[in-house]
Amino acid sequence: MGEGGWTRTTCPYCGVGCGVLARARGDGSAEIKGDPEHPANFGRLCSKGSALGETMGFDGRLVTPMIGGRRCDWDEALDLVAARFQETIAAHGPDSVALYVSGQILTEDYYVANKLMKGFVGSANIDTNSRLCMASSVAGHKRAFGSDTVPGTYEDLELADLVVLVGSNLAWCHPVLFQRLSAARERNGTRVIVIDPRRTATCEIADLHLAIAPGGDVALFNGLLAHLADAGRIDTTYVAAHTSGLGEALATARALDRDAVCEITGLTSEAIGAFYAAVAGTEKTVTVYSQGVNQSSAGTDKVNAIINCHLATGRIGRPGMGPFSVTGQPNAMGGREAGGLANMLAAHMELADPAHRRIVQSFWTSPTIASAPGLKAVDLFEAVGAGRIKALWIMATNPADSLPDADAVRDALEICPFVVVSDVVADNDTMRHAHVRLPALAWGEKDGTVTNSERRISRQRTFATAPPLARADWWQIGEVAKRLGFGAAFAWDGPAAIFREYAALTGCENGGARDLDISAYAQLDAEGYAALAPFQWPQPAGVPPQETRFFADGGYFTPDARGRFVATPFRATAQTVSEAWPFLLNTGRLRDQWHTMTRTARAPRLMLHAPEPCLDMHPADAARLGIASGDLVEVESANGTVVLRLVEQPGQRPGEVFAPIHWTDQLASQARVDTLVAPICDPVSGQPESKATPVAVRRCAVAWHGFALNTTELALAEHGYFAVARTAGGYRCELAGKMDPDNWEALARAVLGLADDAGVEMLAYHDTATGQHRFAAFRGDVLVGALFAAREPVGVSRTWAAEQLGRAIAAGERLRLLAGRPGGEVKDRGPIVCACFEVGRNEIVEAIVAGGCRTAAAVGEVARAGTNCGSCRAEIGRLIDAAELQKTG
Repeated sequence: MGEGGWTRTTCPYCGVGCGVLARARGDGSAEIKGDPEHPANFGRLCSKGSALGETMGFDGRLVTPMIGGRRCDWDEALDLVAARFQETIAAHGPDSVALYVSGQILTEDYYVANKLMKGFVGSANIDTNSRLCMASSVAGHKRAFGSDTVPGTYEDLELADLVVLVGSNLAWCHPVLFQRLSAARERNGTRVIVIDPRRTATCEIADLHLAIAPGGDVALFNGLLAHLADAGRIDTTYVAAHTSGLGEALATARALDRDAVCEITGLTSEAIGAFYAAVAGTEKTVTVYSQGVNQSSAGTDKVNAIINCHLATGRIGRPGMGPFSVTGQPNAMGGREAGGLANMLAAHMELADPAHRRIVQSFWTSPTIASAPGLKAVDLFEAVGAGRIKALWIMATNPADSLPDADAVRDALEICPFVVVSDVVADNDTMRHAHVRLPALAWGEKDGTVTNSERRISRQRTFATAPPLARADWWQIGEVAKRLGFGAAFAWDGPAAIFREYAALTGCENGGARDLDISAYAQLDAEGYAALAPFQWPQPAGVPPQETRFFADGGYFTPDARGRFVATPFRATAQTVSEAWPFLLNTGRLRDQWHTMTRTARAPRLMLHAPEPCLDMHPADAARLGIASGDLVEVESANGTVVLRLVEQPGQRPGEVFAPIHWTDQLASQARVDTLVAPICDPVSGQPESKATPVAVRRCAVAWHGFALNTTELALAEHGYFAVARTAGGYRCELAGKMDPDNWEALARAVLGLADDAGVEMLAYHDTATGQHRFAAFRGDVLVGALFAAREPVGVSRTWAAEQLGRAIAAGERLRLLAGRPGGEVKDRGPIVCACFEVGRNEIVEAIVAGGCRTAAAVGEVARAGTNCGSCRAEIGRLIDAAELQKTG
């Protein structure tokens, strides 16, 4: 713990890896601020990071080991886990068991899990949810570089003259990098090109937006490679000295002429020409790519098509130049480094390389070493469903929601003979299928390291009190290993000892032969580990610490030390639209949410911007279907159906729709979006295609819509559609029903959990002609619940109404409450736009109209909106544009 009780740690959200200063409060929450000394963020935080302290506490936590539905102690739980794994291995072989882990665990946890499975159980059946976000980058790096190496650093975004963002909504998914890029653009005039089917918030700073058709990236970058050659922009000296394979890659690229590229990408020749000219004419170019590239049945080829262009121009490993993969999770990189993927060994060594297997087995002094790749995530759960995997341990992830064909995954878990789940939450859609539940440490309680997207290793440190029986993930694995008879190899006294061992392995027989080497820390004692400052690898023993880029002077990790061009013939998306499935569904993240919201849904202000699962659709498509913003729609694919709220978005390409991935059965009635996605994967990386699912969309027939508020959890399971979110005073919920109830007050009391509560006064309003029914429940003068129902989506000032919850309401103000809108001098903030400072749309509009603000910066000066993480600036800009249009109209 540092000065003033502040602890330096690292944010647990995206792969930016921001430094955080945290100080625990007595109520279980924490004070949070950005660490000004951390080189990833220099004190900046996004809305999620700023709200970290509000997501803490023991509410909803798994606080004790459990077998079935009963509590037990750790010895009983671990004895059972070890016995069942041992029995299964004895009866069916080591490949009948598996671990499925997560980018949420720490590098030390990853290392221990990988060591147990690959070096002692003897199976490579350990994979990670990072397979779903970054596996194509790993595969592309390895094909081109001979290793999973990210060549550059975040600083390159600030040193570049041109930054190309491909399949990356940086403003929402990596907000602090977006801030750094925005600042560089304002300071240096950096040009920005965004390649994305949607017009996202990132396009706020784009000089050019290419609304590419899904799956068109390979064609576009093949065309770029051909253009670079035709324009004389190939760095022939670099190519001759440090690469191989340009001829074949270029011949493949030339197979598509400009007309074909236009047809495949849906872009005009003029737009493509502007992009190609910008890249050809700009030496300092960085190409940043993320899920829109990786989550594809051709994801690895997309990565290599991008890398080919940088190899051809020698724009790699030098300041302001290079391909740059930005990771989705806080420790996706650490997991890759420690061997968390089913086709890799620890320390970036290759499972398929006999020499690497020998090095690792000798270092571990293990009885066996896995010699064949294990099952990748999608295949692993298919094997569970087929009965080939009979014992499965899941750590810190929720595959029943996050994997494609999620209903099939849920069904597989249901029939699996033995499922262990280690997590912090007592209930999620995966935990419900666990035979053994193990309480893990949460962020703020656990201790270890993570690696961000620029190869920077930082510490996560303990600053909060954990539930007494919660334990570290590495400890849980180690204790099972001891019970399996491997105690000597798993006898660490803490994460510092694990880190030392891991660091030593990275340097074993290395001498520069492998990219990952942090052997400088192989002798790090507990005191040094406690004080460890962020550093970028490699850091081999005996070499002074330094920031590093790779490949400017060659030195690739291929057998001939040359970077490989990879021929990438264009392949269309695995599935296409049809008469039955006329829309192509894209899935992704929202600004203020994270994965399946087990953390972010606990913070009321993070639920304000998008409190309900939605479907974005172009207005022309909505009009053609006879639906409009606010309608509930069913979205159906060949794999499943969900119900979402429609939002008309002009930034959508016609014929395409977008839905967020975050909602679960705990938060909405039918919104597990990955139930729609087919389990179709890239043949090289095993990463699923999550951005191009054919779907049908139709209006969801309901008799009534509702909006409910309650100081306690609502009773929702029996009332049709629901989507619930926390507020400062309790909970808010959108509702809908297929049929009118026999008794509206009985329905209101049931939803609010007040059916048998005689101590509550229920104020009601009915208009049967319009189908409106409104109820407000008071305990004394305090509003404890409310329900607003109507035949159409309910017109209520939701932010204002939610703020009344738990307050004393004077008798004369109660009718105004039933009206659902403030009156007199009371201001309605409107829907929240800026989550950091909880600034509503009406407040921003007032700053624009009454205050004369004509820029997002001016609005920020008046209302603070957009002055922290900046993720809401695009929405502020749209409000400014709308006001200008109304003024001129």
